[in-house]
Amino acid sequence: MAVVNVKSEIAGNVWKIQVKAGDRIEAEGEIMILESMKMEIPVLSPKAGVIKELKVSEGEAIGEGQVVAVLDA
Repeated sequence: MAVVNVKSEIAGNVWKIQVKAGDRIEAEGEIMILESMKMEIPVLSPKAGVIKELKVSEGEAIGEGQVVAVLDA
């Protein structure tokens, strides 16, 4: 299995995490929802696999390009 780092495309706040470590996710599955400038932006899985680790928590402010999750694909 390949390890895939999932990165945020925008800066914002982690509004809601939709998965937990160990969950299986499909390609384009929603990992979490970010809030930025009163908009909700989903972070999608680039590949199908298993969530290995979440690097952020709900309510946390994150930067553009920050690794938010690690996926075993």
